[in-house]
This record gives sequence, C-alpha cells and structure tokens, in this order.
Amino acid sequence: MKKVGIIAEYNPFHNGHLYHLEQVKKRFPDSLIVLVLSGHFTERGIPSILNKWDKTEIALHYGVDLVVELPFPFATQSADIFAKGAITILKELKVDYLVFGSESNDIKKLVNLAEVQLTNDYQEEIKKELKKGNNYPTALANALKNNGNRTIQEPNDILGLSYIREIKRQNAAITPICIKRTTEYHDTEITQAVASATSIRQALKKGNKINDVVPTLVLPYLKKKLPTMEDYFPFLKYQIQVNRNHLDQFQTVEEGIEKRIEKIIDQVHSYEEFVAQVKSKRYTYARIGRMATHILCGFTKEEAKRWKEVPYIRILGFSTQGRKELNKRKKEMTLPLITKFKKADALLQKEKQVTSIYATCFDKKDQEQLTRMEYQTPPLKS
Repeated sequence: MKKVGIIAEYNPFHNGHLYHLEQVKKRFPDSLIVLVLSGHFTERGIPSILNKWDKTEIALHYGVDLVVELPFPFATQSADIFAKGAITILKELKVDYLVFGSESNDIKKLVNLAEVQLTNDYQEEIKKELKKGNNYPTALANALKNNGNRTIQEPNDILGLSYIREIKRQNAAITPICIKRTTEYHDTEITQAVASATSIRQALKKGNKINDVVPTLVLPYLKKKLPTMEDYFPFLKYQIQVNRNHLDQFQTVEEGIEKRIEKIIDQVHSYEEFVAQVKSKRYTYARIGRMATHILCGFTKEEAKRWKEVPYIRILGFSTQGRKELNKRKKEMTLPLITKFKKADALLQKEKQVTSIYATCFDKKDQEQLTRMEYQTPPLKS
C-alpha cells in the first residue's frame, strides 16, 4: 500500500482542502493518507481558529488515515524550519509521496529551482540580498533571478520549494507531487466556492456567511469562539513589559528589533497598532507574527536550539487502517511514538504550556477542557 503525505494547517478546513484530499484519493486509490498538522499556532504567527482536536476530527472524517502533530518549535517558524519538521515526520513514517498545492503546478520547474537553491552560489546570493536590507522572501526571489533569470513569488510554490529542498537534504525517499491551487493565498474577499483560508477568516471576523466555501460538517465548529491575535494582545504586552531589556532571548527577535518594540510598546493598545509600529521593509507581517507568538508563548532561542530536531512522532488521530499501519511500522521507527502524554518530556510540557496560553481567550469551561485535553486525550479515532 502506498502512503501519501499532506502537510497542512487547516485554518480552517475549507473546500480547497477537500478538493486536495479528493485529488489525492483519485490519483492514489486505496492509499494511506498521512497528515502532518500544525497545532494551536501557525507558520504565519497567528492562532489557529480551530483547536487541533477539532481539526483532527475534521481530517479523519474526510478520509485522512493518520494525523500527526507538527511540534510548536517547527509549526511557528519560517518555511525552511516548518518544512524540516514536517519532512522529518513523513520520512520517519516512510511516506512514498508528498502532495502539496501549487500556483504554477509545474513540478519539474520546482524541482529544478530547488536544486539551484541548494548550490553555494545561490546561498551566497541570498546573503548579499539580505545585506541590502531585503526581507527573506524578496531575497529568495532575487537570488533565483540572479542565478539563471528564474523567478518565483507565489507563496505555495515557495513553500513547495522548501519541501523539495528538505526532501533532498534528508535524502528522503519521497516523491513530491503538486496539485494546481485554484485561489490566491492572500485573497481577503470571497469570490468563488473555493476561497482562501485568509478570506474565510476575514469573512468570519466581519460576520459574513461562509456556508458556500467550507464543507457542511465544518460549519458547527466555526460557531465557537474563534481566537485572533487581538485576543492575546494584553498577554503579549505583559510579556514584553516583564521581559523589557532582554526581549532578544526569544526566538525570532533579531537584528535589534527588540529596541524598537521596547520603544513603542507603551504607546500601542492593540495588536493591529503593534504590527503597524513594528512593520518595516525587513520585517514582513508573517515574521512579526511569528516573533509575537514566540514572545507570547515564552519560546526562547535556547529552546529552539534544544529542539532543532523533531524528538518524537505524536499521534493526534487515526483510522482503523492508520492504526494497523502504525502497529506494523512502530518497531522500525527511530523516533519515539507518542500516544499518551508524558510528564517527563520537556517538549510535551512546552506543548501543554502553549495550549494553556491558547486557551486564555476562551471562557472558563473551554479553558479547562482545552488544557485537560492536552494531557488526557488519546488519539482520536474515525
């Protein structure tokens, strides 16, 4: 049986994700589908509007066989680190294929570009671009243009390149395959039945209907409290105030940006104001979001060094077929397989801390439930 990997955040799960899964099943009938899923905070530095167990339930319902958590130190960092964590997990689970969304839908082009990006000349070009004051995405695009006059700027293609590079770095026996993405990643308005997660979150924020762009099963989940970074701003501001003068201990607080944060924090009263004051040519919205999430969750550079490699495979849910596959493969695995919370594990304790922080904007009942679920919930079953 072939195993097909998917890497996703499902923030929230929408018609485009459903289309993705349907295409995987169509291309690989009778395969086992493995999902590497981000938890309560995402790669763009924003909270997931659905908790990870709700996302797992939805994924299992729509045919995923095995849901594995992408640990917080990888899920909330830049594309390269995000990809490193996800590909490590898929390699450990001996996945045959990785299927991801792509604007260009040209896998040969992406593989060729990934090979260029692994050369020393390209790496030197990136350093030159960063020294000019460009942010990282712009530096990547310019470096490619300067190495063969090739350009790539679409976000899913850029993420796909990170996946392919990491597959090559790890010498993983995984074949990358792309599926044409039918929406713009950064769209903020819903104009068709397949809409971006960004536009859906914006619609929910405005109180607009999203019935036509998410599967019916998902709608009840979206009637709960849907957290945003604004909800966490008082806690973020508190963290900044109590750690004033040593903010640079936190992961992704770099290049002296802590001085700017210390200067403006007393004058801002919302997360929107905070971002507007910190934003610069070098610091993209996503980079600021990741930095804010790391400060909020007390994720330090020392912790990032400690967890540079994925230390375990944590199962959030499985189908009957997924459980059978795990039982068959677990003796071959080099990383520990986690199905129960272990108090002695430092990263699991960090995940518990992150979940407790995520829960702060919910009412008392939901706070207690979310916190308990982190250490009491066994893998969900479909």
